[in-house]
Amino acid sequence: MTPATLDHLVIAARTLAEGRAWLEGRLGVTMQPGGEHARFGTHNALLSLGPGAYLEVIAVNPAAEAPDRPRWFGLDTPELRERLEDGPRLIHWVARVPGLAGLDLAPFGEALDLSRGENRWALTVPVDGALPGGGVRPSLIIWQTPPPPARLPDAGVRLDSLTLGTPDPDALRALLNTLRFEGEVEVREAPQAELSALLETREGLVTL
Repeated sequence: MTPATLDHLVIAARTLAEGRAWLEGRLGVTMQPGGEHARFGTHNALLSLGPGAYLEVIAVNPAAEAPDRPRWFGLDTPELRERLEDGPRLIHWVARVPGLAGLDLAPFGEALDLSRGENRWALTVPVDGALPGGGVRPSLIIWQTPPPPARLPDAGVRLDSLTLGTPDPDALRALLNTLRFEGEVEVREAPQAELSALLETREGLVTL
């Protein structure tokens, strides 16, 4: 099986404008327009992390109809909404895989065919919309069209490392091993699920 790689980081915010302003202020760059996700009633903005990865800021779209299922990334949960009252935050990450054949999807959720504009992809999403493993277990994505980094302008931002804290680090390492994951990801023990990304910018290192 071809190794899985990091596809993108997910930052959630109460509103897309708040999320964009927060991240642009931290990184000293301008984010690119993303689009709307009609299936989940959300919208996003994007930032290149180089030729193979990117970052998205995502928020509930107040102009969209309410979805017929819980929104992805835990955006409907009171717990995440309360956390976002303190400001936008890194909540999740997505791993790119060449296919899902032979993989046990129970830890990740059901695979859904999705689209946004000209983009087409399949993504694993738990039925209840929860963050897999509290956010440290990746969602899995298969791109059916060229992924966003192929079109996003280079903003000079790169991911140095992604740290995943979890009460059961051995289980998470074993899961990543089943994906043959390759990338700058560190798994460590923590009282609860938590993520931290170190980014290289033109102004220096920034931690999210």
